[in-house]
Amino acid sequence: MIIGFDIGGTNIRALLIDSDSGEILSRAHSPSDGNEKQLLENLVALVEELKTYSTEEVTGIGLAIAGLIGRDGIVHYSPNLPDLVEFPIGARLQKLTGLPVFVGNDATAGAWAEARLGAGRGVDNFAFVALGTGIGTGLVINQNIVLGAHGFAGEAGHATTKSDGPTHITGLSGSWEYFASGNALGRLGRQAAEEGKFALGLKLAGSKEQITGLHVSKGLSSEDEQSLVIFDEFCRQVAIGVSNLITVLDAEQIIIGGGLVQIGDLLTSGVEKWLPEFMFGWEYRPEVPIRLAELGIDAGSLGAGLLVHEMGELSK
Repeated sequence: MIIGFDIGGTNIRALLIDSDSGEILSRAHSPSDGNEKQLLENLVALVEELKTYSTEEVTGIGLAIAGLIGRDGIVHYSPNLPDLVEFPIGARLQKLTGLPVFVGNDATAGAWAEARLGAGRGVDNFAFVALGTGIGTGLVINQNIVLGAHGFAGEAGHATTKSDGPTHITGLSGSWEYFASGNALGRLGRQAAEEGKFALGLKLAGSKEQITGLHVSKGLSSEDEQSLVIFDEFCRQVAIGVSNLITVLDAEQIIIGGGLVQIGDLLTSGVEKWLPEFMFGWEYRPEVPIRLAELGIDAGSLGAGLLVHEMGELSK
């Protein structure tokens, strides 16, 4: 048995996982707010709670956290969890529980979960793109998860796609995440409303300032023409980053996860439509399908737990 955690800015999702089959045996959750001491106490309490749901021994713990997570298990940068920066959360949790602990990036964990149990099964080379409030990416090459030299591989959301673009919250100009995340979809909706081109959004939100990506998504479900135009531009921006991933990795497949996966096939077909515009040698390449992730909100916790084994933590 293994336990996987996905630690977000407000909540901790925890899973008790069969280490052989990947089956989820139980779930638990807790707030992630408070300082590092409170967070550790919450994690230990969740470990003890999940242990009660199985007679088998728990042999390891995985933590998935958004941000730059080093190979040393240290969180070097995490905008949603600033109290964890440079705090040795893995070592502290290991000391408190007596169990091996793996700490990794949440999108990397999601990629591995999809590789083992989801849309990436049987695929040697793919990129996992988590489209939510921001953009996270995880890479699988030759059926191996890619961490990079320092553990920071896969931060494609912060790669520059327009050098003279607006400044993102990270301080970088023209980041892919600025143009192609859930926040970006809401921004496109507000811009359209300001130009008088998103009447439904104004009706649903009550004002231009209150329009979010959710209002655009609702317009898609009713086939609102203006929503479709906004979404087409959003898909173009997503395709710019996806085309770079395919070009660099020669990926067989792109898997899209995160909160925007709920939009469904309109998202995958919308991105595929724009890829030829940005791909070198498109006409000579095999088709690279864009697929929807299959594991939903469980991907991070599942992947973190599975990576305890993959990264050899249990053999140390």
